[in-house]
Amino acid sequence: MNCSLISVGTELLFGQIINTNTVYLSQKINLLGINVLYHNTVGDNPTRLKETLEYVLEKSELIIITGGLGPTQDDLTKEIVAEVLEEPLTIHKPSYERLEMFFKGIGKKMTDNNIKQAYLPEGSMVLQNDVGTAPGFALSKNGKIVICMPGPPREMKHMYNQYVDKYLREKSSHVIHSRMLRFFGIGESSLETELLDLISDQTDPTLATYAKEGEVSLRITSKRTNQEEAEKAVEETIDKVKNRLGTHIYSDNDEELIEVVANKLMKHHIGISSAESCTGGLFAAKLTEIPGISSVFERGFVTYSYRAKMEELDVKKETLDRYGAVSEKTAIEMVKGLKNNTNSELCLAVTGIAGPGGATEEKPVGLVYIAMAFNDEITCQEFRLRKTDRNWNRQYTVLLMLDMINKAIDKKKEM
Repeated sequence: MNCSLISVGTELLFGQIINTNTVYLSQKINLLGINVLYHNTVGDNPTRLKETLEYVLEKSELIIITGGLGPTQDDLTKEIVAEVLEEPLTIHKPSYERLEMFFKGIGKKMTDNNIKQAYLPEGSMVLQNDVGTAPGFALSKNGKIVICMPGPPREMKHMYNQYVDKYLREKSSHVIHSRMLRFFGIGESSLETELLDLISDQTDPTLATYAKEGEVSLRITSKRTNQEEAEKAVEETIDKVKNRLGTHIYSDNDEELIEVVANKLMKHHIGISSAESCTGGLFAAKLTEIPGISSVFERGFVTYSYRAKMEELDVKKETLDRYGAVSEKTAIEMVKGLKNNTNSELCLAVTGIAGPGGATEEKPVGLVYIAMAFNDEITCQEFRLRKTDRNWNRQYTVLLMLDMINKAIDKKKEM
């Protein structure tokens, strides 16, 4: 079965509201083994809505429309669907009674235009709106299914989960199972090259790469007649990918790197403190977004100036004068001072040149040093980022810090 989505609302075309309904429905519907072929957004215009509906009816067996079910004159979704499918609108008594009860419950008089919401296409299955006033409906005719739901995301999601999901599961003969692997330290082109034979020869499961800032994801998807077969096929492919690129995989469950690291710190009860220069507290801010992290995150210092590095971390003035704030020597002294002053099991210090200024020929923008004290060992790594964008450099440096922690914890577990 193929599906097309139509979102109705001029406010969507104006960019006043982000269309989250399409993303949500696409994810849900694909999991049912139903292919989503088209996303369509149309304003509150009956002519264009009719043209769009007629077009997608030729391409898809299932059409899901959100929006345009309310009481105002520009809410015309039902009217257009009824016209195109040649079914009259008739009042649905239970929906009318629910409307009366709703307005009575809030102590307001129901205006006449609200009655419009209780008119639904004849022969349709009514989808009760438990969190709003406008009911939805599913209408099957001539081998086509049209489902209409309210536009407000809260109402749409509730209606889908309570009524539409079950209805569609009974119509679909396949299930889709997907897993998302997350990678760090390898680019999208390199990842694709390493997996080229799997990608080129794919039939089922299918593999698709996605790039984001500093990271790459790989989605592995199988479409089978039952859940067990789909899961088995995906797991077998994951094993093949891990055998080739396991050192770059930080999650096989679509988790962010910050989540993975935070959960490992909490699981193993590893106390951590940080000292940041070029990232300006961004690492600590990201870490403290994770619920429960207070059980292990002890202290975070932002030591931006020479003075701060000397007073808070005991970095020697001679070191700063001779090697500069951005140097391996300074990073190591920063982490040593952090360890001495906090006695945290894991200490991390970072210094670098985020840009766009402050660079020299010897020390370009993107030069970063990250030092770590862990397992009675102090290590320091140098990185040379290739971008001059200040925000990108700071964000990517945080990822480098998280990657170092992640690998260090994994190494300890293997010992």
